[in-house]
Amino acid sequence: MSDPTYTPPEVWSADTVSGGKFASINRPTAGAREDKDLPRGDNPFQLHSLATPNGVKVTIMLEELLEKGHSGAEYDAYTVNIGDGAQFTSGFVGINPNSKIPALIDASGDTEFRLFESGAILVHLAEKFGEFLPTDPAARAEVLSWVFWQVGTGPFIGGGFGHFYAYAPEKYEYPINRYAMETKRIFDVADKRLAENRFLGGDDYTIADMANFPWLAPFVAGTIYNEAKTFLSIDEYKNVARWAREIAARPGVQRGRLVNKVWGDEDQQLLERHSAKDFEGKNLDFTF
Repeated sequence: MSDPTYTPPEVWSADTVSGGKFASINRPTAGAREDKDLPRGDNPFQLHSLATPNGVKVTIMLEELLEKGHSGAEYDAYTVNIGDGAQFTSGFVGINPNSKIPALIDASGDTEFRLFESGAILVHLAEKFGEFLPTDPAARAEVLSWVFWQVGTGPFIGGGFGHFYAYAPEKYEYPINRYAMETKRIFDVADKRLAENRFLGGDDYTIADMANFPWLAPFVAGTIYNEAKTFLSIDEYKNVARWAREIAARPGVQRGRLVNKVWGDEDQQLLERHSAKDFEGKNLDFTF
């Protein structure tokens, strides 16, 4: 249990060492810490990201658009190593004042502009290319509801369960139980939906699946937060597993999962992506 002797001060300050995996870069302030420009390529879209679940949402979307023949979706992808604080450079803060990946520059038109927040990027690309988001009002509402369901639940899985179970410097029963319960509830919501529908939005694969897959599938595969698959009894969620396996087999998804990946086997890493040729010699077979 947590230390029962701790009494919060009247006014909190950041002079207490919090520990944990990201303690060295965490601060209660926003803004740039280093003056450094972003690299730039020649493609219509410039992505600055990392292959965390939120980053993978966008690379899957871009690769799926290219898989459908939308050459206008070509993009340059540059890795932002959040462990080293690269998200706090002046160039990155200029395209995302919140200093979180992913961030995208749309330079496809006469006037380029930035986009940040993965959900906003997915919706923008879907509308721009007319793919993976239905136009029928009811169907569109269903898909967007599942997209933003993920946006709302992601922090409970990552910053909640993932942090206290895998990253916190000490293990405390209360927060682990609290967020384990919520993560399992989230999986149960998805599992019940997928018991009645092939995909989260209905019969068709959409940005709802792209948003949720990078968060849920690693639990099915047992590749996130140490022994979380066993701890949370993820094998209980048979419908989520069926859905995750089907999506993982898609070529666009297989490519998208490699982009900006800097860990694991070298043949499953891709620090930068500028064209389809960058995938040559890479192992696209992720195990589920």
